[in-house]
Formats: sequence, structure tokens, C-alpha cells
Amino acid sequence: MGGDGTVLGVVIAVVGVVGSVLVARVSAPRATPEGEDPRDVAELRVSPEIWDRFAVLEAKVDHLTVLVEEKKEQVTTLERLLRMAMRIVRRANRRLVRGGAPPEEVPRELIPYSID
Repeated sequence: MGGDGTVLGVVIAVVGVVGSVLVARVSAPRATPEGEDPRDVAELRVSPEIWDRFAVLEAKVDHLTVLVEEKKEQVTTLERLLRMAMRIVRRANRRLVRGGAPPEEVPRELIPYSID
């Protein structure tokens, strides 16, 4: 009975070694014929129509990138002007209160730009 376990262990080991050899052979890189560049063997071929579409998409993305950068600059400028307007309104309200007059209502749109 003790010999059956040993034989089974040997069979499992042999199957494991054979499996390892097969996996190594399948996953090994293939040799290229003499004079060929390995990069040429796996060259991806794409039709000219697809390359044209890529070129059009690249141009559109470039154009949109320029627009986004321009708009980002405009938004920054507008936010700076809104903060400046909020300062002016606050300053004017302080003068009105000092003069005994009720302060003007601050527009809701300017409240997020309050520095005070």
C-alpha cells in the first residue's frame, strides 16, 4: 500500500515536468529568419482610411485643446473681475452704513466671490 502513494507521486511529478516543458515551448519567443528585423515580423497594417480618420480626430482634439485653454484664461479673468466687483459693492455698502443709509443688497451671483 505504501508503494501506491509513491508511484502516484512520481506520476504527478512527471506530468508536472512535461507540462512545464510544453508551457515553456509555447511561450518562448519565435526565432526570426535570417536578415529579418523582429519588428517587421509583427508589423501592424492599418488602412489609409483609418489613418485619415485618426488625422481628422487629432486635428479636432488639437482644436478643442486650444479652445479649452483660451476659455480657461477667460474664466480666470472673469472670476478676478467678479471678485473685484464684490469688493466694490462691499466698500460701497460700508460707506452707506457709515452715512446712515441702508446698505444695498448684494447680488446673489456675487456672493460666491466674496473675500470677506
